[in-house]
Amino acid sequence: MLLNVSHIYKSFGEDSIIKDATFVVDEGSKVAIVGNNGTGKSTLLKIIIGDLPADDGTVTLKKDSTFGYLAQYQEDTFSSTILDTVLSAREDLLRQEKNLSKMEMEMANISHEDMAAFMDEYNKLQHKFDLEGGYTFRSEAVGILKGLGFDESEFSKSMNELSGGQKTRVSLGRLLASAPDLLLLDEPINHLDLNSIMWLEGYLSSYKGSVVIVAHDRYFLDKIVDHVVDLSYGKTSVYKGNYTAFVKQKEIYQLSYERSYEKQQKEIEHQKAVIEKLQSFNREKSIKRAESRKKTLDKMEVMDAPDKEGPKMRLTLEIDKESGKDVLDFSHVTKFYDDKLIFSDLSFDVHKGDRVAILGDNGTGKTTILKCINGLTDFETGQITFGANVTVGYYDQEQQGLTESNTIFDELHDTYPFLTDTKVRNTLAAFMFTEDDVFKRICDLSGGERGRVSLAKLMLSKSNLLILDEPTNHLDMDSKVMLEQALNEYEGTLIYVSHDRYFVNQTATEILELNNGSLTKYLGNYDDYIAKKEQLNQSISADSYDYGQEAKAESSAKLDFKEQKKIEAEKRKLTNKINKIEEEIQGLEDEKEKIQNQFLIPENMTNSAKLNELSAKEKEIDEKLEDLYSQWELLNS
Repeated sequence: MLLNVSHIYKSFGEDSIIKDATFVVDEGSKVAIVGNNGTGKSTLLKIIIGDLPADDGTVTLKKDSTFGYLAQYQEDTFSSTILDTVLSAREDLLRQEKNLSKMEMEMANISHEDMAAFMDEYNKLQHKFDLEGGYTFRSEAVGILKGLGFDESEFSKSMNELSGGQKTRVSLGRLLASAPDLLLLDEPINHLDLNSIMWLEGYLSSYKGSVVIVAHDRYFLDKIVDHVVDLSYGKTSVYKGNYTAFVKQKEIYQLSYERSYEKQQKEIEHQKAVIEKLQSFNREKSIKRAESRKKTLDKMEVMDAPDKEGPKMRLTLEIDKESGKDVLDFSHVTKFYDDKLIFSDLSFDVHKGDRVAILGDNGTGKTTILKCINGLTDFETGQITFGANVTVGYYDQEQQGLTESNTIFDELHDTYPFLTDTKVRNTLAAFMFTEDDVFKRICDLSGGERGRVSLAKLMLSKSNLLILDEPTNHLDMDSKVMLEQALNEYEGTLIYVSHDRYFVNQTATEILELNNGSLTKYLGNYDDYIAKKEQLNQSISADSYDYGQEAKAESSAKLDFKEQKKIEAEKRKLTNKINKIEEEIQGLEDEKEKIQNQFLIPENMTNSAKLNELSAKEKEIDEKLEDLYSQWELLNS
């Protein structure tokens, strides 16, 4: 055990944020702390490092262990260069390096008599320096900075010249270079591009120490963590596995807990009824039996009522009419901003039912493509043509389509004046705006609230082509899941830009990669895209011929078509098996509930033969359920 967090409580004024946080971090373990916005994740990290005092509870770090912390908002001020700032993480090695250099300069002046002792001391220092990584720490620092997206030409830049996001990246690099036993990271990928995020995933996955991460990027967590701490309703629950495993386990755990709670409540009511009945007999033996049962009931450890979930966004995306088969033709489009070329002679087409994700580094022109399609920006050459009966709904990540002076209610009513006040209120309630919340002004809303207003307008549009720019930005975990489910049930066509790889993995059927002003098409979701890129890179390394990137991707797709189909068939087979087991579990749980209800029927209470029969059936069901749960866990491992 490296870290023990035990029964932490924390309040701010009358608001109780953390009510009982308890978990352990083992040596080498990678742990995620998850929960919706405002649940206290960052607060818990600050308590762990000692920046905030807990109202109650203890945090214990293994003796002589070291930790490093990256805050979500950096306040570090370094006046040195980027490289020197990262190297300063190992002041111990810099001092040793300085001492060795000094001794090397002194060698020429050491007398013959003193040389043996001098060299003995020098060799000891050199050996210590070597063991502690003195001869590699500079190259490691350079590798870390490159991994985080810095070019060598930037290493000599002063920290005072950098933006807030760049400073955060340098602080992360310095922290990684210090290599503590425990890394505590609060939203470490906020200022990283996709390549840097992928590099960090590999770095943290192979990191020898322990890592505790707070992050909203579910794909990032899937790649790294082996345990998830769920901080909900102020309390923690610990799950083994990555984020996806946690989601599945939590769903089953909650269902199981709710049913156990209901069963116990029924048992309590049953025992109370029996006690009351025995007392009504008013005989000495019956009264004693009643008292005995009451003592047993009083000693029962009563389960807490399941936490009631707060309001969740409810999103249903419908279409008013179907489009034609050909939805969009984006043909030979060239776009400049001032004198800067964004992309040239760009072409792609979109068909009915496609779910197209456009990926690429920051600044490559992804959002510009969406704006060109929507007529929000001009382009120099080319043509953009919509197919028959296409109606467009657009989600802008900056929500520029919202009128700042409007109330939320007016924003929807002005856009859809034919809606009744009741319909507007009901729609807003589905997006968690109730009562006086609907009269908040747009200019006063948070990013998440503005996003929900834009999604409400999008839902009412009933468009058959949705164009979305970073739709998961500012949404909490639950709202992201709601959006994913709604898009997967949507019968129209979808084009979007997103950095959320988990979201892309859940919703895309086709990926367009924008790189150096050209597009490469990949069929499938994000996992398929990565697999095909890796195969393409291996093929390029082994092949001296210089094929075009798109031709190479298409060739790769043909080569692995059969293999991909086989993998997809195996995935479907596994999914069907899991679904079948879950249906069996549901059926048995329902059957068990019916049996438990029969225990409460008055004529059965006094019929020992019937009670024995019901008990035998309940035991048989419990054995089957135990076996099914074991099978389910095995298939999901």
